[in-house]
Amino acid sequence: MTTRERPAVKVKERALRLLSVRSRSRSELRQRLLRAHFEPDEVDAALGDLEAVGLIDDEAFAREVAESQRRKGMGRRAGMAALRTKGVDREIAERIAEDVTPEDEAERAVEVAAKRLPRLQGLEPQKRRRRLLEFLLRRGYDYQVALAACIRAMAEEEVA
Repeated sequence: MTTRERPAVKVKERALRLLSVRSRSRSELRQRLLRAHFEPDEVDAALGDLEAVGLIDDEAFAREVAESQRRKGMGRRAGMAALRTKGVDREIAERIAEDVTPEDEAERAVEVAAKRLPRLQGLEPQKRRRRLLEFLLRRGYDYQVALAACIRAMAEEEVA
């Protein structure tokens, strides 16, 4: 192995070690490798090789992150923010976000609201609705979706 090949191997080894812990976006890996004082051209070459064999796939990573956010009860906006924070390209993030239909998001918001309502027991109705709405907004749901989910979840609770 020549001295020129050695750094490239070390960059790939470090990248593979990072990927063995969890999936990462290309941007996230690049930042971590540059922080480890590898040369930018070596990092780009190594990431290109890993991408060519399918070990780095930003679209698959974005789907994974979006699904994780959905399981946590987060809304579309929160999912987009998480993807951007992790260095996923805006175009890919928007494409992944489009996979969630407005109906699916509205249904998920109602589920999250219904799960949260028992914790707000004992509060006056207006205060309950306000706190529930604020909770859903913090979770990344749009105002209209969150408001409709509050109203529906509270109505379903009264019927039950």
